[in-house]
Amino acid sequence: MLRSSRTSASARPPPSRGPTGGRRFPGVAASLLGGGLGRAAVILLVALLGVPRPAPAAEDATFDYWLTGNAADARPPQTRPGLFLSGGGGDVAAAWKWFVACAGGGDIVILRASGGNGYQSYVFDEIGGADSVETIKFNDPAAATDPRVLDLIRRAEGIFLAGGDQARYVRLWKDTPIAAALNEHLRRGRPLGGTSAGLAVLGQYYFSALADTITSPAALADPFDRRLTVGRDFLQAPELVGVLTDSHFMARQRLGRLITFLARVQHDERPSRLAGLGLDEGTALCVEPGGSSRVFSEKQGLAWLVLPPPDPPALVPGQPLAVSGVRVLGLGPDSHLDLAQFKVDRPAVRRTVQVTAGRVEDHANPSP
Repeated sequence: MLRSSRTSASARPPPSRGPTGGRRFPGVAASLLGGGLGRAAVILLVALLGVPRPAPAAEDATFDYWLTGNAADARPPQTRPGLFLSGGGGDVAAAWKWFVACAGGGDIVILRASGGNGYQSYVFDEIGGADSVETIKFNDPAAATDPRVLDLIRRAEGIFLAGGDQARYVRLWKDTPIAAALNEHLRRGRPLGGTSAGLAVLGQYYFSALADTITSPAALADPFDRRLTVGRDFLQAPELVGVLTDSHFMARQRLGRLITFLARVQHDERPSRLAGLGLDEGTALCVEPGGSSRVFSEKQGLAWLVLPPPDPPALVPGQPLAVSGVRVLGLGPDSHLDLAQFKVDRPAVRRTVQVTAGRVEDHANPSP
């Protein structure tokens, strides 16, 4: 099903963008065809007039689409790279404004696999500054190869992955043309963001949730629990090499499971570079090219950098995690994070924690 707002109230396929200056001509093709002009002639005339060519009618429901704003391709003179990492549980207006600015005020595309068009009005009307806001909701794996969807993604100046279930994103997008288009978007120096499940898949390492979610107590009790599924190399953001992200961090007591995720990565791969990055609800980390990062929050939340000890812990299937020397740094609005060096200036919280018999100890907010 395909819908739009501020352009047409009726369901329709995504437009083919063209240099129309924001003008739409939804009735042109229909009236010409009704007058007896052939389809090929209509397409030629449309091209000569500079009118967006009507996309073929959708005959399935593999994806839903909404548009708010200008249907023409924005093509701003300049965009810049940036990563918008949001912890879920509420939007952060200052971070959204930063993201739209990185996109040069161009076309913002929201990707999701559940929910609806909630970002349309918020980003276009409340945040402002974007030429258009488009939402694509994936209902079926076939949408990952649909040329209309891929064209919208390739033309986007800014792309944001909404919340939901990251397992759906992994199943629908990993190793598909969608993942390739997202990585090409990054290589072109355009901003990418995500919240909650959308945040979860941005790092080089990610908790896939392919066998269901897992809580901190369950992960700490057995680092080889079947639900503890960590993937890698879905997306290729240079600033997030060696990083595993997590959301709803303190609200859902996720420090323990993030420490366990890192322990499993160390055990399985022994990477030379590794850190966890947790985001509290209503909190965002905006990452500039090269890794310079700043925190924005509307709920007095923090971003959390979790640094495991250099030597991998000894893990035994069925046995609780035991590890010491885990550094935990909380970043507030006055802090600065250099992701390239995993270095924090002016941290709001600084702790070294240990896990004993599957319990996290010596944290500012002790929790499983």
